[in-house]
Amino acid sequence: LNAGVAGIRTEAVMRSTYPAGAALLVALAALALPSITGFKFMKNWKAPTLQNIRDQRVAAAKFGDKKLVVITGTSSGLGRKTAGALLRTGQYHVVGAVRDLDKMEVVAEMDEFDPELFTPMHVELNNFSSVHAFVENLNDFKAAKPVDRLICNAGVYQPSLPYAKWSVDGHEQQMQINYLSHFLLISKLIEDLAKAPDPRCILVGSVTGNDNTVGGGGVYPIADLKELDGLKLGAKNPISMFDGYNFDGAKAYKDSKLCLMMTSNTLHDKYHKQTGIAFSSIYPGCLAESPLFREKRPWFRKNFPIFMKYITGGFVSEQEAGQRLFQVAHDPRCSKSGVYWSWNG
Repeated sequence: LNAGVAGIRTEAVMRSTYPAGAALLVALAALALPSITGFKFMKNWKAPTLQNIRDQRVAAAKFGDKKLVVITGTSSGLGRKTAGALLRTGQYHVVGAVRDLDKMEVVAEMDEFDPELFTPMHVELNNFSSVHAFVENLNDFKAAKPVDRLICNAGVYQPSLPYAKWSVDGHEQQMQINYLSHFLLISKLIEDLAKAPDPRCILVGSVTGNDNTVGGGGVYPIADLKELDGLKLGAKNPISMFDGYNFDGAKAYKDSKLCLMMTSNTLHDKYHKQTGIAFSSIYPGCLAESPLFREKRPWFRKNFPIFMKYITGGFVSEQEAGQRLFQVAHDPRCSKSGVYWSWNG
């Protein structure tokens, strides 16, 4: 990345910008994630077994000295470009967690992903059981190799829906795919991440979830979880919104991104010192030509990139955004925890 870190504007996402309900997300994280204290690792300590030794040898033979990266949503958009950038270094083995393996196979061939360094693996974020199955498959694949980077990137944006779509588990679809399933994925992998020498967990947020920006605070509807009344009631059909109010497709997306950025801060506060994992969130810029907007009306998809390029100046290509996320995952100068990474333009 030519601009390097000098082109990055970092800022801690201030808790004061979030609604009072943030305390409940803290409690949710405390309940769902494993409780980690300074010496808890001793509880699971065991003398090496023949199986442990075998798993370590399998991992060494499979990965060598390469870092293991898990990225959700590598078949298109930001995840695709980030995976390509990581693979070009030759320093990573990338597991692409995707819904459509056939599509991923075509993309990997088109982009010339090295099959020795890239492994597609199925996950349907609309289904918690699929997330559990993905983690089991990942553990079988990687043997004793810990995950070095977990990048929670996949997402859907359904602003025009007149009514909520429900996940397999009965949650509003955008909230489950964008946030809840990533929350589950982190909770399943956090102890494994902690075993890596330089672990990072990166959550892809959005300016639309940050109400102290023009994009987040100046464009209706504004992300606001209020007192999380909907979550308190389970946030399951027929309760579509975490705030307990009526469904709004655009707000559901923004709320899910707000949850991701809040969770990144919570994870940093509770687990960074104990685990050494660098937790951060990132807004790589407005990918106006991204498949993220595939459910918007045709006139919007045609004119929005023009507006972002020539009116606001906030347009970012998928290639550039991928380089930005790659840098946060790769650059030693981006190993700081508790940071919200964003760019000026």
